[in-house]
Amino acid sequence: MDTAEFDKFAEEYHDLHARNISISGENPEYFTEYKVHDIFHLFWSSPSMGIPLILDFGAGVGSSIPFILRHAAAANITCVDVSLKSLEIGRFRFREKARFVLFDGARLPFDDNSFNIVFAACVFHHIDHREHVGILRELHRVLMPGGFVLVYEHNPFNPITRHVIGKCEFDECAVLIPALDMQNRFISAGFHNPAVNYRVFFPAALRVLRPLEKWLRWLPIGAQYYVTACK
Repeated sequence: MDTAEFDKFAEEYHDLHARNISISGENPEYFTEYKVHDIFHLFWSSPSMGIPLILDFGAGVGSSIPFILRHAAAANITCVDVSLKSLEIGRFRFREKARFVLFDGARLPFDDNSFNIVFAACVFHHIDHREHVGILRELHRVLMPGGFVLVYEHNPFNPITRHVIGKCEFDECAVLIPALDMQNRFISAGFHNPAVNYRVFFPAALRVLRPLEKWLRWLPIGAQYYVTACK
């Protein structure tokens, strides 16, 4: 994982992201919010989960924090990243609302079974694919029994996604990951029965059709997807 790559764009990440996704008619907050909504839909439907103990892996500047707190004001949030500069910005923005922890790229600095929610929002395409299974094993290790992990990624088979990624400065070294490849990496890391769900089928101009998405999550043409599994 290239720390310098993430440090380089830490201060301007939001503006660059907004410019690159303008074709969708949405802002970066839309993409963050729908992911957090998915996470808590799973969390609140699971019995006896207690207080959300959340690990945001590859959290950057902590953009997920305000959306998490809307769903669960008592959530305990830990943001992890390889970019010290990004973590410093996040700590300044959100202070005591979350912990900000530097990741060395190999082993997460947490005990086994520390979190009941682990998620990564479009992080793995920045990581050498040879490292994916090892990192997923780390996510499995720190996940509590009964907890779940969600890994969101861009769908390489969606032409608009490929166009957007191709124009994006901070994605210049990215290698997109087919959903079935990510699913198989989950299995190799020790997760049982990981599931794939596709997301983001309609741009803002067609937002009236978005309620249909819950019936389309099997269809591999969404702009993004997530793989989820329990421990």
